Amino acid sequence: MSTKPTVKKCVLAYSGGLDTSIIVPWLKNNYNCEVICFCADLGQAEELEGLEAKALASGASKCYVFDLREEFLRDYVFPTLQAGAIYERDYLLGTSMARPLIAKKLVEVAALEGADAVAHGATGKGNDQVRFELTVMALNPTLRIIAPWREWNIRGRSDALEYAAEFNIPVKATQERIYSQDRNLWHLSNEGGALEDPWNEPPADMFEWTTAPELAPDEPEYVELTFDKGLPTQINGKTLGPVEIVEQLNALGIKHGIGRVDIVENRLVGMKSRGVYETPGGTILYKAHAALEQLCLDRETLHYKQQVGLRYAELVYNGQWFTTLREALDAFVQFTEQNLTGVVRFKLYKGNLILAGRKSPYSLYREDIVTFEAEQVYDQADANGFIRLFGLPLKVAGMLKLKTKDLTD
Repeated sequence: MSTKPTVKKCVLAYSGGLDTSIIVPWLKNNYNCEVICFCADLGQAEELEGLEAKALASGASKCYVFDLREEFLRDYVFPTLQAGAIYERDYLLGTSMARPLIAKKLVEVAALEGADAVAHGATGKGNDQVRFELTVMALNPTLRIIAPWREWNIRGRSDALEYAAEFNIPVKATQERIYSQDRNLWHLSNEGGALEDPWNEPPADMFEWTTAPELAPDEPEYVELTFDKGLPTQINGKTLGPVEIVEQLNALGIKHGIGRVDIVENRLVGMKSRGVYETPGGTILYKAHAALEQLCLDRETLHYKQQVGLRYAELVYNGQWFTTLREALDAFVQFTEQNLTGVVRFKLYKGNLILAGRKSPYSLYREDIVTFEAEQVYDQADANGFIRLFGLPLKVAGMLKLKTKDLTD
């Protein structure tokens, strides 16, 4: 029989959900250690109500709750937005971006409390275990990391519910509603339950944020977003802070059914998983930022930045936030943001986000050049020489094919 390593004090990344709720008594029962809970307020709203009391009732000696909403947006969400990072075409990385911040604060609380271990509730099949642990390794490699899902004999959410019942721990999940959810200011995600069969349409009652598009208002609504160097600063001409901007765009997106995504994604650990995400305000921001890029970035920079966005998304998804490469890519991205100042207008209507206008003092779009009317800037005859030179390699290859054909006939 293996012996558990000695742990005196452990800080648990605590959400109050099913998994972390049962981890508190499990740590005490299996490691005989003091358990301190830490919860990051990233915009879970009512989910945080009574959290500290619940943690203490579960056996924790303390529970820290930090309001990290602005730091989350400023230092994690907006840099990822500016990079244009989207994982596998659809996922706006709402969970992925949050984990390095949570783990960073977990390490800070461990230092504050003199703890010798940290723990998390990520399963052994998912990506979050990697995201938490890579961050801890980068910031304090001396801390012991405890991952109960890789140790205990609980094998699924049904077992977890039974364990919660045994220790009288109230949880939101039930046998009927057994989705694994993650919520923050940026998104709401759902996995598990009926979603495990990709042929199943997501149940209507699963969507806790966005209005079903067919039930959204019959009248469209316009919204204008102002950006300064790639960062959103105003909605409809009113200057707002990062949290207010995302909250107000969330409200608009929720009202009009914007930002629902249903994807089967490739997890870092090798398996595919299905997730349904609601990212109402984030979807609006991503499309607005991309519209400014189209207007203000030259072709070569824009095309290269698209490649950077793919790599950036992989780093974020794979938990490699605190890496030299991510910081180096950030330096490139920030250089490309210097001229991304302007206004983008959208029409929101029944799940559709329709681009209705954009303008910028740094726009590279020149109406006097692209116009089909007579103008003096561009001589269409210049295209003759350009096409001949641009197509020269194709012409040479074509001549070789003709010569080879003649030799074989």
